[in-house]
Amino acid sequence: MSAHSAIRPVVEADLDAFFAYLNEHLQDNGRDGAALFQPMPRGQSRFAPDKEAAFRAALALPLDQPGWRRAWVATGANGIQGHVDLRARPDGGAAHRALLGMGVHRAFRRLGLGRDLVEAALAWAGGQAQLDWVDLEMLSANAPARQLYLRCGFEQSGEIADMFRIDGERLAYSFMHFRLPR
Repeated sequence: MSAHSAIRPVVEADLDAFFAYLNEHLQDNGRDGAALFQPMPRGQSRFAPDKEAAFRAALALPLDQPGWRRAWVATGANGIQGHVDLRARPDGGAAHRALLGMGVHRAFRRLGLGRDLVEAALAWAGGQAQLDWVDLEMLSANAPARQLYLRCGFEQSGEIADMFRIDGERLAYSFMHFRLPR
C-alpha cells in the first residue's frame, strides 16, 4: 500500500466528505494535462445531485438486491486521496458481474495508490461467492488508466469508436474485464 494511505470502506459518516472529494476530483476531468476520464464536458464535470442520492441509497442495499454498490476510500493526513467502487450491473442476468469505478486525487497520482485501490476492490469481490467477474468501462483516450488496469490483470474486451462527442472531440469507449480467481 502507498506509504501514507489507509484504504477502508466508505461508511455513512464519510459521505458528505466523499461527495465533496468527488466534485473536486471531477474538476480535473480533461484539464491541465489530465486525461478526460469521465464522459462529460469539462465545464460541467460534477457529481449530479440525483446520482449522489442514488449512490447513497445503493450503499445500503445487500448484494442480492439489484442496484447495490460498495465503495472504499484511501485516506491520509490530507483527507481522501482516492476512491474505488463496485456496483451491480444494471441487468439482472448479469448479477455475477460487478462494474468498477475509481479515481485518485491529483496530488497522489503515479504513486501506486490506484493499484492499491483496484487490488482492494478485487480482493473484496473475490470474497463474494456470487461474483465471478469485475468489469469496467473507460474513455479509450485515458492511457494512464488503461495502463493501470492492464497491470492489475484486466483484459480489454471491446471498444466502441466515436461513442461520445465531448467538447468537439470524438471519443471511443473501451470495455475491460477481470475474472475473479476461484
